Amino acid sequence: MRSALILFVLLTGSALCVSAQQIKSNKGHENNPYYSNTDTHHLNVTNAQWKKILPPALYATAREQVTEAPFTGKYWNADAKGTYYCAVCGNLLFRSTAKFASDCGWPSFFEARKGSVVYHDDHSAGMDRTEVICARCDSHLGHIFDDGPPPTGKRFCMNSVSLEFKPDGAFKTAN
Repeated sequence: MRSALILFVLLTGSALCVSAQQIKSNKGHENNPYYSNTDTHHLNVTNAQWKKILPPALYATAREQVTEAPFTGKYWNADAKGTYYCAVCGNLLFRSTAKFASDCGWPSFFEARKGSVVYHDDHSAGMDRTEVICARCDSHLGHIFDDGPPPTGKRFCMNSVSLEFKPDGAFKTAN
């Protein structure tokens, strides 16, 4: 009887500690109360709040639109099967099946998960481009171009630092 009670307490405690809304990775999201791979509600967090939470390189790219150097990010030539999430808030963005090899030096995808990103005109750096922003947290992810492969003809050129990859089987999502 005592063993059954201990087992019950352990199982119940484990279930309570890991709720679906608070799935954290080993990437260090313990200090980010907004990070979730399941919550899709829009966040209204100030840059001052993000600066306290995010690592400096991620903050610079996601909140100040700094672009990482080409061929330096950890996902530009990755080909593992899985899912790419926003490194800031955990929003599901891309499946690896939409990733393709590109000579640009950044991870490239031909489509994003429906409703996961929004677009803004970007006239910075003397160029006319379309910025891609996370629909949940408004963080800069990269840019989209019209030189991608079929079926969309689009190239989502993303900054690796703004992405987090979880291989298939790492955990189940509701999406």
